[in-house]
Amino acid sequence: MIKNIRSIAAFLLSALMLAGAMSLSSFKKDKRFTITANEAQKRVDITVDGKPFTSYIYPEELMKPVLYPLRTSKGTLVTRGWPMDPRPGERIDHPHHVGMWFNYGNVNGLDFWNNSTAIPAEKKSAFGTIKHVSVNKMTADDDKAELEVTMNWQKPDGTSLLREDTKYIFTKEGEQLAIEFLTKLTSLKEDVSFTDNKEGLLGIRVARELEHPSDEPQKFTDANGIATEVAKLNNDGVTGKYLSSEGIEGDSVWGTRGKWVNLNGKIGNELISLVILDNPQNVGYPTYWHARGYGLFAANPLGQKEFSKGKEVLNYKLKAGQSVVFKYTVLINSGSNLSANEVNKRFMEFSHTR
Repeated sequence: MIKNIRSIAAFLLSALMLAGAMSLSSFKKDKRFTITANEAQKRVDITVDGKPFTSYIYPEELMKPVLYPLRTSKGTLVTRGWPMDPRPGERIDHPHHVGMWFNYGNVNGLDFWNNSTAIPAEKKSAFGTIKHVSVNKMTADDDKAELEVTMNWQKPDGTSLLREDTKYIFTKEGEQLAIEFLTKLTSLKEDVSFTDNKEGLLGIRVARELEHPSDEPQKFTDANGIATEVAKLNNDGVTGKYLSSEGIEGDSVWGTRGKWVNLNGKIGNELISLVILDNPQNVGYPTYWHARGYGLFAANPLGQKEFSKGKEVLNYKLKAGQSVVFKYTVLINSGSNLSANEVNKRFMEFSHTR
């Protein structure tokens, strides 16, 4: 009798231990990063610690895929909402400035930078379009998320000049988010010329709060002679200020070379730094900066004639079948404005990787 009771007890104990082990083995800790594709909505969403970070989007109304919006680790939007998701007090100029993008203003005579639904049909023949082709790879774990995509840079008739293969790497360290990307452009059936042009290459349109305070309206003219008015707005809460690796500040950063530029500002009570890091392996390094106080933050290594007032000319070319790679990192720091020393440290790390 006692022996039977002991046998039953031992069996029950073993069963409980097995059940517990199965329960523990079936429990999986959620990964810090997730990446989810939604082909129907033409987007890929990236989250970190359960919060939205950014999305790779390619709707028909955009003339190129972009990362939109960009957020801090606290969820604060650092990119402009208009024209996708307008917010009160924003500027409504330059409809082609959406989130973060990569394109250029003169590729075999075609303007890829300024193209948008605002361009009249009779002028569309002068503009190129970048079309999403495929999502090639998506991975996510505790350390990072990675996304690899292919796009085609197309002429107005739909034929492709360039194939773009881009790899995005999304990371988080403390309250600092980072987007590293490697973009490979390959010319296809014909030689491709990137004629010197100020409209390029990596661009971000920042939130109103990160603009420079401005006391007067301005007018900007693109390479096709199209003028855009940038109106004077209320400067309440507008706090942005550029600082380059060369110690240049504010609007004076425009048209100068530098290894990086740091845009410091504040949204609400949150101190923010938005940084673009160039890479020594890039063509035209150190890049010229097409950084405007009204909210366009762009690195352009190819428009050297414009920025140097004719002292330098690049007119970069690719023979049919040749490729070129561009590497950049964007930092979104929350809770403090990064110092030059802190940015230099990240630049040195980026310069010696991959």
